[in-house]
Amino acid sequence: MRPVKIVDLFAGPGGLDVAAEKLGIPTVGIEWDESACATRNAAGLTTVHGDVRSYGPANFREADVLAGGPPCQTFTVAGTGVGRRALDDVLRFVKRMVAREDREQIKNDLGNLKDERTGLVLEPLRWALEAIDERRTPYRAIVLEQVPAVLPVWEAYAEALRSEGYSVDCGILQTEAFGVPQTRRRATLVARLGDEKVALPSPTHRIYRKGVPRESGDPSLAPWRTMADVINRPSPFIVISNYGTGGDPKARGRRKSSEPSATVTGKISRNRIVAMDHSELPRFSLSEAGRLQTFPIDYPWSGRDVGQQIGNAVPPRLAMHVLCAAFDWDPPSEAALQSLDHWQSRSGHESAGRDGRDESAIEEAACV
Repeated sequence: MRPVKIVDLFAGPGGLDVAAEKLGIPTVGIEWDESACATRNAAGLTTVHGDVRSYGPANFREADVLAGGPPCQTFTVAGTGVGRRALDDVLRFVKRMVAREDREQIKNDLGNLKDERTGLVLEPLRWALEAIDERRTPYRAIVLEQVPAVLPVWEAYAEALRSEGYSVDCGILQTEAFGVPQTRRRATLVARLGDEKVALPSPTHRIYRKGVPRESGDPSLAPWRTMADVINRPSPFIVISNYGTGGDPKARGRRKSSEPSATVTGKISRNRIVAMDHSELPRFSLSEAGRLQTFPIDYPWSGRDVGQQIGNAVPPRLAMHVLCAAFDWDPPSEAALQSLDHWQSRSGHESAGRDGRDESAIEEAACV
């Protein structure tokens, strides 16, 4: 399968798009956040600045692959928990959408959820079904990722997509198992049109276990990567987390530079960094924080609250593995993975306005 173009919903600063572009696949991303769009523009990524709910497959006729990572705040443990409490409602909406109930009624009912972001997790399914019903050209592949709490939604998606002729696999992937120097868990779904079996990518690296040497474990897998592997600092260091562990806010998590980073969040700038003698060191720069997510060292972070942009992004290295699995390609080559170290902006791509309907980015993406 050779994709033509990916339309990326809730595209953020470009984690999946960076991976796709490095694999030679054009992308167009839809993103609401102005600062994330500023980063995307600086990186030369084709971008529509707008609300995913205002668009559909008909606006992006050339795209034959759907990707998305809807906002996760209401589903995360650290968030309000509205998404978890509304999970049963969300699953019922999935069944209603697959049954092709009246779309306007579903839209109105989604508007009655306590937090509208909860309903956004259903947008990729709306796009997938509209591509079948209205465009009559189903997406050839679908790639979705979210926080682990959303896995039941992806499992409901899997059942729905299988009924529409897709092969689907979904589950929890651990980022360090794919060479990301960070421990992070993501609920991931891959789907491919047709009967040929699709599967999530197989790990290439060992899982991190605190106190277990990186050289131990399955000899067929590479050792997990460390912060020192991607951050160029002259001496070893220790990262002291902004978060407590075990329910004790005073028990700050600690990771040495010879270990993977803990999960990168939007509060990464609050993490202290100390030398081995406990003297204070400069905190992570934006470039360093991005490197822990496997963004290029020279990625042009722009706009406000860049830490949040970085923390919310899918790691490009993980995305590269997931995309290759979705397309039934061999795992990414070492050359492709190493290409993530640096970024070269592509010229000639402009961002659309907030509704974007008559601007160059959506015209190029739609090819109408």
